[in-house]
Amino acid sequence: MTTMKKKKKTFEQKIYHNWCKSCGICVALCPKKVYDKNETGGPVVARADDCIGCLVCELHCPDFAISITERVAAKDKSAA
Repeated sequence: MTTMKKKKKTFEQKIYHNWCKSCGICVALCPKKVYDKNETGGPVVARADDCIGCLVCELHCPDFAISITERVAAKDKSAA
């Protein structure tokens, strides 16, 4: 019996800074503390690999300034 390791999903965070009003909701609500604030108070992705894809930041952003998408690994062509 072989056991297969489940590959951890990874996510990409995109912040649309032109839309963002720097309210801090994403920084405050992220359960994994993926975001920090920059010198002007705007959000920056500080720990991208910690994102679990829960979409709390995306769903609560009043400006629709955050997008979370699953990273898809490129298929290894040499394995064919």
